[in-house]
Amino acid sequence: MQIRSILHCDLNNFYASVECLLRPDLKGKPVAVCGAPEERHGIILSKSQEAKAYGVRTAETIWEAKAKCPGLICVQPHYELYAKYSNEAKAIYNNYTDYIEPFGIDECWLDVTGSKILGTGLEIAHKIREEVKQKTGGLTISVGVSFNKPFAKLGSDLKKPDAVTEISQENFKTLIWPLPAQELFMIGRKTGEALKKLNIFTIGQLASAGCNLMKEKFGVNGLKMIESAKGLDSSPVARITEAKIAKSVGHGTTTSKDLETYDEAERVIFMLSDMVGARLRRYGLAGKTACLDLRYNDLTHISRQLTLPSYVFTAKALADGAVSLLHENWQPGVDLPLRTITVSIANLCPLSDNLQQNLFKPFSEKDEKAESAIDKIRGKHGFDAITRGNTLNIPFAEHRGNDEDDLLPFKR
Repeated sequence: MQIRSILHCDLNNFYASVECLLRPDLKGKPVAVCGAPEERHGIILSKSQEAKAYGVRTAETIWEAKAKCPGLICVQPHYELYAKYSNEAKAIYNNYTDYIEPFGIDECWLDVTGSKILGTGLEIAHKIREEVKQKTGGLTISVGVSFNKPFAKLGSDLKKPDAVTEISQENFKTLIWPLPAQELFMIGRKTGEALKKLNIFTIGQLASAGCNLMKEKFGVNGLKMIESAKGLDSSPVARITEAKIAKSVGHGTTTSKDLETYDEAERVIFMLSDMVGARLRRYGLAGKTACLDLRYNDLTHISRQLTLPSYVFTAKALADGAVSLLHENWQPGVDLPLRTITVSIANLCPLSDNLQQNLFKPFSEKDEKAESAIDKIRGKHGFDAITRGNTLNIPFAEHRGNDEDDLLPFKR
């Protein structure tokens, strides 16, 4: 069986690097890209390498960052520019392979197994690293090279910035098995803490963990963690054309204050569902699986799904499903306050007249007619020309109905 050659390309300190690229006066200085200072007391979204050296961390507040680095320069984000440079990097990747799977705005997996005419995986990684630097005017990437996706991502994290790290079948046990288990892709803080209670501290210990124990504690994901630690992950890298095919439609937002009550969270859910429903109808789609992602104010998060009684395309039906997931999985005053909510719908199918007649009867025809009328008004006067009463003037969440750029943050 052919050994795959997978790259993980990570644009270093991306937001801050773009700001420094466009403002030469910032080069070499400790810089942080922050949310508006009046919102959440200014959260750090990205920091330069110089700021990182002072211990400045993503997601901490400006006052915390400045306590470590008094000379920190804080700048506002320019998301449209980050999308532009992200697309420039992807265009470079596309010169080497069409197997390109984005993971956020600044990271991509590449499968270059079939690109041997251009060199080995390691050689291609160095070529891409230099080309990105030259063609973007100075942005750098770190590249992990390996035989599967999790190890490639781990490789890009091991050396930063502007570096290439190869994790091979020959060296992975020596190189990564001594690392903390939480360094492995998709093992978050809570799972890492749960593993420690089982005396599993390193990736190597995870690889030798008992299957029965892991399945008992974590279900099927426990077995997947063992396979990943052993280097047995076989998940493919999607083609760039496949990545564009909608598997779900969603919207998310990070609020300007922590959400501490059901009323606050439900208003945000209805706002997001309204945006998702509008996109579903515009794309001619309907979906049957409601999805809710909740991120707490300590940046940990959970994702939950619910199979709906029938295919839906209205905001009301989606919001009802998402709100039920909220009540099942979050309790104000017991669980941490919420920082980010994402509502999406999956298990999609084309919305045809035949489907509409046969599949949507369980939901109110009144809702369907009302939202169809809303679409017409918005089509003529803009998205914000009409909105639901319970989403009007939410003081802690931005209603971004015209946002069509899937690269902007907090959008799914």
